[in-house]
Amino acid sequence: MDAPETRPPRTRRRDRRDRGMRGPGVLSPTPGEPVVPTAGERFDTLVLEVVADLEERWADRLGLVEYAVEDAPQIPDDWHPETIPLSSLVRGARGAPTRLVLFRRPIEHRAETRSDLEALVLTVLVEQVAELLGIDAELVDPRYRPRD
Repeated sequence: MDAPETRPPRTRRRDRRDRGMRGPGVLSPTPGEPVVPTAGERFDTLVLEVVADLEERWADRLGLVEYAVEDAPQIPDDWHPETIPLSSLVRGARGAPTRLVLFRRPIEHRAETRSDLEALVLTVLVEQVAELLGIDAELVDPRYRPRD
């Protein structure tokens, strides 16, 4: 007859419901402040980088422009269901600044990868600036590639 098998004592690395460790993987040096930026913060940073390039190139012709990011557009009930705006351009009047708003969620839904997102943000901003200046989008930024 064989001797009973003896195993070393097992240490539990998972909780009783087998979920594993819970809680944050990295603790922030400042309580209440996340270490990893949110999706919205990453999108805002991307928009700021593209806007900085465009402002540097076209500041003398653009005038006063406010750039903003909103999560989603407010769509009226009678809006055509197949089209969702990616941005909004409201020209300034009587000293009020022009306002260019990008809608984060519709843009993110159309991008599969980070490079797609960067290209789409560049495309949307370049097309809006081109409309504002009244020139072709290809002249606004050499990186511009028209959407299909």
